[in-house]
Parts: sequence; C-alpha cells; structure tokens
Amino acid sequence: MAVKKQFRNLEELLSDSDIPVLVDFYAEWCGPCQVMAKVLEQVNAQTTDRLKVVKINTETYPQLASQHEVTALPTLVLFKQGQPVHRIEGLVQAKQLLAQIQPFL
Repeated sequence: MAVKKQFRNLEELLSDSDIPVLVDFYAEWCGPCQVMAKVLEQVNAQTTDRLKVVKINTETYPQLASQHEVTALPTLVLFKQGQPVHRIEGLVQAKQLLAQIQPFL
C-alpha cells in the first residue's frame, strides 16, 4: 500500500533519495492512469527498499508536468541520482514495467 508523504518540491525529493524514484504523472479523469495505479502497487510490492514510487497529479501540478515534458498520460519517469534515466508513456503491465526498470535498480 502506498504511503502519502508531503515534500516541498520534486527536486528535493529526488536529490534526497538514495534509491531510484519512479514518478507517475497521472490525472484523476484518466482511465489508463487508474489501471496503472494497480500496476504500480504490484511493482512497489516487488521492489521494496530498491525503488520509491511517487504519484504526481498533473491537474494539481501542471508546471511539473510541463517541466518534464509530459504530453501523454500516464507517463512514468524513472530518476536515478536526481536525473531522468528512463521514460515510459502509456499503460504497461507490471511484468513489462519491472523488466524495463530492472537495469536501473
């Protein structure tokens, strides 16, 4: 189960993390985003202590979506040492997602 935490800004969260951070840019109205939430729960359960999953609502934080060039939903951006290293647009299954991010963990 995901834990909601507050942070001042995304850069602070990314720079303070000693493990990779997978950011899910989503919107409440987005059907595929709702499916992806379940996928991310599965991935989070399998990567505990090796990956941090963060969800950012693009309706609430449009400036972050723009800054990270999010043009499709859902968009997942994997950050390592504060830098984007991998990007996935659209819906993927947990097995596919794990295979794509495994080299960065």
